[in-house]
Amino acid sequence: MRIILKPLFDVELPAGFEEIIRSKLRGKEVKTGETVEIDLLGKPLTFKVVLADPSPMKVSKNTRIEIKKSEVNEITIEFDEDVRKVLPFSKGLVIVLQNDVRIYNWNGQKLYSREFEELKEVRVAEGKVVVVHGNRVTLIEP
Repeated sequence: MRIILKPLFDVELPAGFEEIIRSKLRGKEVKTGETVEIDLLGKPLTFKVVLADPSPMKVSKNTRIEIKKSEVNEITIEFDEDVRKVLPFSKGLVIVLQNDVRIYNWNGQKLYSREFEELKEVRVAEGKVVVVHGNRVTLIEP
């Protein structure tokens, strides 16, 4: 669970400010695309929620908070195992792990996840994903 925030004000934030943001947002629901205000010493600081994964989500003590300062859009998706293959297509990315196929949109939000026994091949065409596993073919349209 993570949130990427972009400050809508021009002030340099100190290192570790993510902890303060997490404590102020804890227990609140946030959605990708909305703006949130955090009251600090009687002054509201406004942030745009660039990404909430999942969206909507309730902020907890385990939610990872990231602050996006520049206009460069960078999203990192972390996995517990090595990535075998990445297939970009019009709707996002297909990530192939050992036996898992995961589909993410261009904002890094997971759209689909499934483990396939005997995973052989994954391809994309015309916005659809084709998974070959064992003696079966599964078509996915996110």
